[in-house]
Order: sequence, then C-alpha cells, then structure tokens
Amino acid sequence: MNDCQCRDCQHKSGTGHGSYLTFPGKKGVQLKGTATHWDIVGDSGNKKTRAFCPNCGSPVYMTFSAMPELFTVHAANLDDPGRYKPQAVTYHLRGHAWDHLDPDVPKFDRMPPA
Repeated sequence: MNDCQCRDCQHKSGTGHGSYLTFPGKKGVQLKGTATHWDIVGDSGNKKTRAFCPNCGSPVYMTFSAMPELFTVHAANLDDPGRYKPQAVTYHLRGHAWDHLDPDVPKFDRMPPA
C-alpha cells in the first residue's frame, strides 16, 4: 500500500497524491464490470496503463509495462477503503508542502529499491 506523489498521480487524483494497493498479479483480486484503458508515460519514463470506469470516469487500476506482473488498484475502490494503511510514499520529491502525509511512513524520492 503506498501513496504516490508523482505528477501523473497528482493530475489523476486532483490532489497531492494517489493511494494504491499493489498486488503480485491479478490472482486474488476481484474486479466487476469492464474498464476502459489508456497508456501514458510515467515519471520513470516507462509506460503505464490506467483503467477507468467507462460510465463515471473513476480510476480503477493500473498496470506497468516495466513490471507486467504487478497489478495496482486505487485504494478508494476497496469495498472497505478504511482498511487502507500506507506503508510507503513514492516520488516524494514531487510532493507539495500542503499535502500532509503520515510523517512516520517511509518516503522515497523515486521508486524504492526492489
């Protein structure tokens, strides 16, 4: 579970960060309905595919060409979003002073080392 402060996540969330859960694949993740996809290039220079609801436009999940095994879900889409507990902040160097995140959560200027 992480909060990402890259510019793309700021633009897509309309605030200072996006909040996500990343899984080592789709196994165990239950999705309902269909999603519309579009590709963009992230701060890393790698392509990521964002999926959103074609009816309301809400972001649903992301996949990454550089890490195809990962499957990332937007935290607000959980059946119980209150269970979200961030464990890291990525792209902290892009953060804004007004975006107050938990000071005890580890922060990385870019993606953390594998």
